[in-house]
Amino acid sequence: MEESVTIDNRADFAQWAIERARAIVAQEGTALALAARDMNEASIGEAGNALGQAIADALLEVFDGLTEGLE
Repeated sequence: MEESVTIDNRADFAQWAIERARAIVAQEGTALALAARDMNEASIGEAGNALGQAIADALLEVFDGLTEGLE
């Protein structure tokens, strides 16, 4: 389960985005770097897709948080 974060201003959002980006790169970037080092195109594609999905999930997480009170 993800931790809830309250974002009250741009600085809070910027800090959250930096921390989230670091976590995504730490989780998914290593596999991409290893695949690139080995020059394995299939692994590069899989790792790149996983990285892209993690980024999309983070963006949707923010969108869902922004629209919670609008329903």
